[in-house]
Amino acid sequence: MDSTAAQDRKTEVLAFKLGSEEYGIDILKVQEIRGYERVTRLASSPAFVKGVINLRGVIVPIFDMRIRFGLGTPSYDELTVVIILHLGHRIMGMVVDSVSDVISLSPEQIKPPPPGAHLHGEHLTGIATVDQRMLILVDIDALMSSSQEFSSDTSAPASPAAGDNREHATALTSS
Repeated sequence: MDSTAAQDRKTEVLAFKLGSEEYGIDILKVQEIRGYERVTRLASSPAFVKGVINLRGVIVPIFDMRIRFGLGTPSYDELTVVIILHLGHRIMGMVVDSVSDVISLSPEQIKPPPPGAHLHGEHLTGIATVDQRMLILVDIDALMSSSQEFSSDTSAPASPAAGDNREHATALTSS
């Protein structure tokens, strides 16, 4: 197989941390990365639904993934970020402890989840190894769809006003 074909098969993921673990999501689902800011809380929402923000005229629900995964009480500092996701016709944000980088993974680096391993349902797509690192790969579409079920459909419809800043997200994380 030539190197061009091998290069085409690579998957790019955005790596982020929750607690001491590293996770990865498809970079093409990322619209932008923002510092954590105050949200407007919604009454009667589950604890992992932090609230909503106004993102250039679009109301975007914000989900705290540390709370969603039951990883203890989150702390918010200068490294805490919100990953704004563009999932089909929805825009939503997820709070993570930090973002590290964008990683290109070859199919050989991605292993299937071990038997019995799951992440709130069937949202775990694999385990990737990169040098001495292990990334838990997440099906972000499925995970956020299940989160949305608990949040009474607060996710914002995608709109041109929200912009498509995937290139911006890549630039932010690869520097």
